[in-house]
Parts: sequence; C-alpha cells; structure tokens
Amino acid sequence: MRGRWFFMQISGRRRIGKTTLIQQALQRAGITRTLYIQIPDSDPAGVVAACNGYLETFGIDDRADGLAGLAALLGRLARAGYIVALDEFQYFHRKPLFDFCSMLQAEVDRLATDAAQVPGGLIVLGSLHAEMTALLEDRDAPLFNRVTDVLHLDHLDIGSILEILQVHADTDPERLLFLWNLFEGVPKFYRDAYEQGVLGSDRREVLERLFFASSSPLRGEADNWFLRELRGRYDMVLQYLAAHPGCTNADIEAAMASLSGPGDARQVGGYLKILAERYRMIERRLPIFAPARARSGRYYIRDNFLRAWLHALQRPVSSVAFRPMPGLIAQADERLQESEGHALEDLAAQLHEERSRRGLGDFNLTQRIHGYWDRSDVEIDLVAVDEDSQRLRLATCKRNPARLPAALHELDRHAARFLVAHPRFADWQLERVAIAPQINADLRREIAAQGALAQDLSDLTTGLAT
Repeated sequence: MRGRWFFMQISGRRRIGKTTLIQQALQRAGITRTLYIQIPDSDPAGVVAACNGYLETFGIDDRADGLAGLAALLGRLARAGYIVALDEFQYFHRKPLFDFCSMLQAEVDRLATDAAQVPGGLIVLGSLHAEMTALLEDRDAPLFNRVTDVLHLDHLDIGSILEILQVHADTDPERLLFLWNLFEGVPKFYRDAYEQGVLGSDRREVLERLFFASSSPLRGEADNWFLRELRGRYDMVLQYLAAHPGCTNADIEAAMASLSGPGDARQVGGYLKILAERYRMIERRLPIFAPARARSGRYYIRDNFLRAWLHALQRPVSSVAFRPMPGLIAQADERLQESEGHALEDLAAQLHEERSRRGLGDFNLTQRIHGYWDRSDVEIDLVAVDEDSQRLRLATCKRNPARLPAALHELDRHAARFLVAHPRFADWQLERVAIAPQINADLRREIAAQGALAQDLSDLTTGLAT
C-alpha cells in the first residue's frame, strides 16, 4: 500500500477471488487497521445495521446512524489510517440506496484534496459489471472519475490450472476437460475440490462430494450466487441456452413461445439484453470476419459453471431427497459429457491463444480464434489466422475421437465453401486440424493419411505448466 489516499475498484465474477486477494494483500503489507463490510441487498436501514454489525466485529467503536453518517464514518476511518473494503458495492445502484453515492462523493473529494495526509483508503468490490460501471464510470454518476485504481480479476489461465493438477492430481486430458467444463478458471471451485479431497478422484466421486452429498460445498452455489439476482422469465431463457448453446434469437423466441405463448417471445430481446449487459451471464458471438452489426450472432452462456449447473446438475441435485443418489449422479454425468463437446471447442481455442501468447508451438495467432458459420450451412468449429506467414487453420473438435475421420471429410466440404466466401485466403497455406481430448497412435496415422494434423489436449497443453 502506498501510505496515502486511494480509491480502488475491483471487479470480477462471483467467487473469482476478489475478497481473498484483498485479505492476502493487506496481510502481506502488514496492515492491521482494516474493515471489511459486505453490503446486503436491503433498504437503507438494513445496510446501516449490517455496517454497524461489521464495525462491532472489527472492534471499531464508532457507529453510523444513516447513509450520510456511514459516508462520513468512512472518511474518518480513512484519515485514521484504515483500509476499508465495501463488498457487493453494486447494490448502491438500487434506487433506495443510490443517494449514498452522492454522500460518498463529497467525502472522497475531501479526502482526495488532502491525499498526502490521508494514510487510509477505500476499496469497492462488485460482481455485476453493468451496475459497477454505472456507479463509477458513467459520466453522470456522482463517483465518476473518482477511482484512482482499477483491477479486474479474470479466470485462471489454463497453465495455472495445469499447475494445480500437477501438484494435487494429474494432468490427464479427460480430467482437465471434465474440471474445466465444470469450473473453468474459478480458483474457489478448485480449492473446494482440493479440500474435499477429490481433485484426483473419478468423475462420479467428484460429483457426489461437491454437489450431491448433504455437506457438499457447491450444491447451492448457482442458486445463491447467480440465479438469486434474477426476476421474471430470465431463468427460462438461461435454461434453454444451457441446453442449446449457440442458438439464435429466432430459436429462443420460438422456444419461449412454445413454453408460455407469443407474449414472452416478443420480450426475448429485452431478456437477452439484460442478461448480456447487466448480469454478463450470456454473450452473443459472431462468426470470424463478420461485421459487428451482422445478424448471424449466436448466444451462449458465458460461465461454464452456470451452464453445467443448468444443463446437467440442477434437477438431479434437487431430486436427491426423493430418488437414489447413484442414478442421479449417472444422469448428471451423462449430461455433463454432452456439454463437454461444446466446452472442448472453447478449451481448444483458449489453448491455442495461450500457446501463441507464450510463443509455444508453430502457429502465431494474429487475431482471436473463432468459429465460422453462414446461411449456407457452412460450420467450422475453429478458424485460426496467422497473417505474418499467411497460414490459415481450420479445425474440427469432437468429444469422441472416433468421429474425427468423418468430421474431416465434412470439414473439407465446408472449407471449400469458406474459401469461396473469403477468396483472399485462396493463396494461403491451408491447414486442417482434428482435435479431441485424446487421440491414439492408430487414429493419428489415419488422420495424417487424410492430410490433416491431429491435436489432442496433451499436445495443446505441452509446455503450458511450469
């Protein structure tokens, strides 16, 4: 810490490690004057009561008598050398609490004018991106341009996940895909698996200990940390997207109309906008080279854990009191394996990007790797571009490696149409790639005989873990 006033914003998905990062940073800096407050989704009286409870817990005698008093108290604590962290800060975007932002602005401005004599600071944490942006970055917001430091926490990269698995389990490709499909790069979930002693266990034991047992740490995770924010029909849209990744706006409208009538179908655009912009739960992807306003977008759930929960785990876990556990675990595992086919495409794309960034392998990406599709039913799982050496890689990904030879024949047909649509690549070196979790020697020879390159997760992860 710099020993003078600062106002830091930390954002990132729930459970990504924002609070843990602050705790460890303050401990390593030897700072003892700290206060952590988790803001509740409540009215002003509830927020003040919660804050006073934290003040008592941290041994601070001062108390707030309202939102204005809370803002003034934060200023006094900063002048006394306290580092104060306000978690779930996005709740101050709610209408009953919004006036607090103007009250805090006045305190922050006074502290900033005397920054060198203020030894403390304020850290605000939030997981709802749009609401944090509205509070701190919108030009009309009271706290606009007051933040001195911004930190966004993203997922662990795959190299870091491999290091965890090297130490506590193994880097078997099937294990990597299984865990990444469930947890992606969220540190807290890997820690839960470690503390339950199942990082190196088989799939069914992992599912039982983390989701199905009475003491499972993740059985209520999605409902508590994702879905509790939602109102109305958003859950229906998410359920459909979890079961049909890569669907179009028309697909979703048709599904909503079949479930609850045309009225809901007409509101789909609004649901999608809020889920994408406010909650950042979904994203709209375009085929590579498509302009930003193209109408060929497809929708996906952004978070692996949420998608896996909605598609495979939610119903079996909620039925555990009424049906035998082994059958429910088997049902969940079967659905997870279905979703791993889609996850493999994302994992392979991320691995290619990490390898290129670290200078591993022989293909240097010059733009982000994407899939490609068009209205003539051309479908290519991954397209990678190396402008410098004029090389183009087209890849097909299959969860079941036995399907790769047939998929390569289909890829040839789609590649020919792709080149007609994008003639600038006609003189480039074209490379066809077949990707699966594991590819044995016999299949590699068969793929090579088709003039293609075989890549499994062992190939793609080589050199990533230190």
